[in-house]
Amino acid sequence: MNDDFLYRDVPSLGRRVFRLGLATNYGVEGVDIEWALEQGVNYFFWTPNARRVATSLKAALNRDRESLILASGPTTGYFGGSIKRACDRLLKTLGTEYLDVFQLFWLGRTSIWTSSTIDALVSLRDSGKVRAIGVSIHDRKRAGKLAEDSPLDMLMVRYNAAHTGAEQDIFPHLAKPKPAIIAYTATRWRGLLKRPKNWSGPVMTASDCYRFCLSNPLVDIVLTGPKNRQQLRENLSNLREKGPLSEEENGWIRDYGQIVHKDSSRFTFRF
Repeated sequence: MNDDFLYRDVPSLGRRVFRLGLATNYGVEGVDIEWALEQGVNYFFWTPNARRVATSLKAALNRDRESLILASGPTTGYFGGSIKRACDRLLKTLGTEYLDVFQLFWLGRTSIWTSSTIDALVSLRDSGKVRAIGVSIHDRKRAGKLAEDSPLDMLMVRYNAAHTGAEQDIFPHLAKPKPAIIAYTATRWRGLLKRPKNWSGPVMTASDCYRFCLSNPLVDIVLTGPKNRQQLRENLSNLREKGPLSEEENGWIRDYGQIVHKDSSRFTFRF
């Protein structure tokens, strides 16, 4: 087992984390939450629309609150008052006194980001209702500015072998102490798992995608969104067995990602 690769102390989250985080809104069931905890997974990304796992998350939180790190946030509304109300609803739904990470989702170029937004987030952290605050964001230029100077403890950013722009626009701007970096869309909506045109080499697997992200020392956690327990089992097994990318693997995977990006640049994908 590659403990140094799989686990990391993340100061901005105040916890030691298993670096493959579980996004719960793609198909896993409540019983899979319990199984994941048994395997050492302790970072869970949950949104209110993933109702099927809410009961299991609530039970796990009530049983041993420190056993897991829960990241969630409001589905709409970035104004100060709505942010506070959304946090209270989440705490009530999950039956917990605090959230480990409270984040705004999919902050874009036109998303509201005012002083009242920032004040509301900081106020929640100061009150103890949340331990860390952050955003998920596609706008890399804006993310770079937030990485450099903001009260945020976490940035959730798009990063994969076909989309490496964070290496130029975000990672060089990380302040010290840096916010936690959570990578998502690691498989590029599964687009990286399909052989691209004019490519005769190996095809990336889902675990290759996660290993690519985690092999970057600036990435703290990468999210996986398995459809079922079997997919999660395979991802965990391969991460534990293979560890970080070798120099040779990193080389062909970057070449592969560039081809995938070029081949699909004329299409528009959704997260």
